[in-house]
Amino acid sequence: MTDFAALRRMMVDGQVRTADVTDPDLLTAMLGVARERFVPPEKASLAYLDLDVVVSEPGRPVRRLLKPMVLAKLLQAAEVGVSDRVLDVGCATGYSTALISRLCASVVGLEDDAGLVRQASETLGALGIDNAHIVTGPLTRGWPNEGPYDLIVLQGSSELVPEMLRGQLKNEGRLVCVLGSGPSGKAMLYRRIDDELSGRPVFDASAPQLPGFVKPPEFVF
Repeated sequence: MTDFAALRRMMVDGQVRTADVTDPDLLTAMLGVARERFVPPEKASLAYLDLDVVVSEPGRPVRRLLKPMVLAKLLQAAEVGVSDRVLDVGCATGYSTALISRLCASVVGLEDDAGLVRQASETLGALGIDNAHIVTGPLTRGWPNEGPYDLIVLQGSSELVPEMLRGQLKNEGRLVCVLGSGPSGKAMLYRRIDDELSGRPVFDASAPQLPGFVKPPEFVF
């Protein structure tokens, strides 16, 4: 029988701590959330590997959970606070939402795939997480119903600066994502200052692209 608790410790010690993730609350959260619960049963053995695990159903657009190291470094850069209201965009099966829920006051997981929404909601409920819930809608529109937020996290890469979500941040609110595609991507920390979204790179990263977060096609003469 697989010892998932041991695999979790190995993930944290071998992938997360070694990537300069030192936030004790974040490390405790990663040790406490059973990542294997958020992947298809037949892929449970892949849950703690250093890869973006595919969680979408066959025949649906491919969706993945971010690598543990990338997600951990994004959340550390975001400096999630205990009083924060968070929007988790592209939460897939809800692993990231469950993790964030241990660090903040409340978190909304946004997903546009109905099958993933169902899985995420059921798993969060089974784990007794009561400060998080999952909503359905286009990812690029965010979820203004419960904003503004102290923090928005994009669970994937964007080809463009996510200005469309700026209005759902509080003033001084933060947004973290991976900007760009492929190995040249950069994890970015943005902050809303009045009506501007100001950002800076925090580390090199690659991540699966989120649906809708693509550059419009350029007109060629």
